[in-house]
Formats: sequence, C-alpha cells, structure tokens
Amino acid sequence: MIKGLYEALLPVKDMSRSLAFYEKLGLEIAHRGESLSFVWIEKGISWLGLWEGEQVNTPYHPSLRHIAFRVDYEDIEQAKEWLKAKGIDVREVFGFQPIAPIVLPNRPQAHAAIYFDDPDGNLLEFICPIELDTSDQEQMIYLHEWEELQSKRGKK
Repeated sequence: MIKGLYEALLPVKDMSRSLAFYEKLGLEIAHRGESLSFVWIEKGISWLGLWEGEQVNTPYHPSLRHIAFRVDYEDIEQAKEWLKAKGIDVREVFGFQPIAPIVLPNRPQAHAAIYFDDPDGNLLEFICPIELDTSDQEQMIYLHEWEELQSKRGKK
C-alpha cells in the first residue's frame, strides 16, 4: 500500500526568504501561497511544505523540525563543498566537528550524513545508505574513517 513519503512540512518565519533558500538547494517551487508553499524534492514523488507562522518559534527538537534528504554516496563526500559554494555552512552534530560527513551506526544499517540549518533553524540533513542489513558499526565516526576500515576489511 505505502509507496513512499510524499510530504513533510517545516515551520518558517519568512516565506520569500525560505523559498529562496530551498531554490538555492536546487528544489523547484511547486506551489507558492501566502502562508503555505511547497517545493518539489522529486517532482510528482515527494515535496516539502513550508508553513509560515508562529510555530517557527517552537524550540528545536529533531522530532519536530528536521528533514533528511536522500543523496547518492558519490555526492555525500562533496556535500560540504557544494553547500559552502551556496553560502551554507555545515554544522556540528553529536559532538562531531563539521569537517566531513559522519557515519550513523543504526545496526544493522549504516548511513553517511551531513547536517546544516535552514534560515529558521530547522535541521536539514543529507543522508545516504552505505551498508544495509549487515553493518556491525557501533560508534559514530567520520566517513573517511569508515572507508579506511572497510578498505582494511576488503569490503569497499
């Protein structure tokens, strides 16, 4: 029955500023409204709603104000430079400095991720699966460290 996630929403303070930010990320405006707009993540497959209102003042918590965008493995390694070229800074998370993507060890899954904020402090993430159903990774590490471990094990 379920084919995928079509819609997620984030609170914003200034619709024009937010739409400009998400366009800078390469997302196309699907609908522009006064207090509710949508940008395509994948046209006809998924979109992100931006809702202007007081909810933007809700204190940040990842269960309320967080979106993760799926990216390819080849792109995650270049994500910091790609964002920097657009004037967007990568941020520290989980005690890791924003120098490179980190590996999230959700055994038996492992994902590489990098984090940044939108203009309203919503936490955005680029994420890609790097090992599904077989990961024994127990601690967060930088992606380049994970790649070195995989190379030593003859996996990558």
